[in-house]
Amino acid sequence: MNTKRNSSYPHLHKVIPVMAGLAGFVAIWHLLSNLYEPFILPSPAEVAERYRVLLDNHQPLARHFWITCFEALAGFTLAVITALPLSYYMYRHPFLDQLLTPFVVGIQAVPIVALAPLLVIWFGFGITSKILIAALVAFFPIVTNGLVGLKETDPRLRELLQIMGASRRDIFFKLEVPSSLPVLFGGLKVGMTLSVIGAVVGEFSGAGKGLGYLVNLARGNFDTPLIFIGLIALAGLGLGFYLILSLLEQIFMPWKKKSML
Repeated sequence: MNTKRNSSYPHLHKVIPVMAGLAGFVAIWHLLSNLYEPFILPSPAEVAERYRVLLDNHQPLARHFWITCFEALAGFTLAVITALPLSYYMYRHPFLDQLLTPFVVGIQAVPIVALAPLLVIWFGFGITSKILIAALVAFFPIVTNGLVGLKETDPRLRELLQIMGASRRDIFFKLEVPSSLPVLFGGLKVGMTLSVIGAVVGEFSGAGKGLGYLVNLARGNFDTPLIFIGLIALAGLGLGFYLILSLLEQIFMPWKKKSML
């Protein structure tokens, strides 16, 4: 009986803890809001009411959401198409790895909050600077995890394929790529989340639209409930990106899904 129930609802054991955790978070939030003024910590009901007012006044929260979504996604895509080839060439050429690693680490060590104003000055207040900031902050974990994943390829399997006459292309697609995927997807998930942060930092530095602009505007107006609305939207955006990458991870690594069953 239990086996049949579990097979009918295979993901129920994952959904229930998430819903319970969310309900617990809202309950704790509500209890804590009773200890402070709404200016300091508004209650969930006050945030919901502020959102209703936002809709009644036809203020385009969705437009700000999709602008930040586009900036983060475009920045993440730019980081992927530059970081993955670079990680492969650094893997194939150790000298290139030794040459570029200090520069990559050095750039990443500089806080993005300090770099963002400079990029805005160079590329303007438009969407280009936001995409570049998002790409820059997402670049490091992708290139690092891609390089680490490729280096974890079993050399004995590579030698075996070479003895069997496999070409460089076959070794890459049939051995190196599958071996690096678990580590690579970890870097992609981190990079995707960081790209949202980069887009928001860029909007803080200078923008007239986006969730970062909305939060910055609410801060200037001392509109704490609106700040919470922006933060919740950003959390939902990051979670959505994470779930999409988790789905792609299951598609590209079906053996991992089977091992978890």
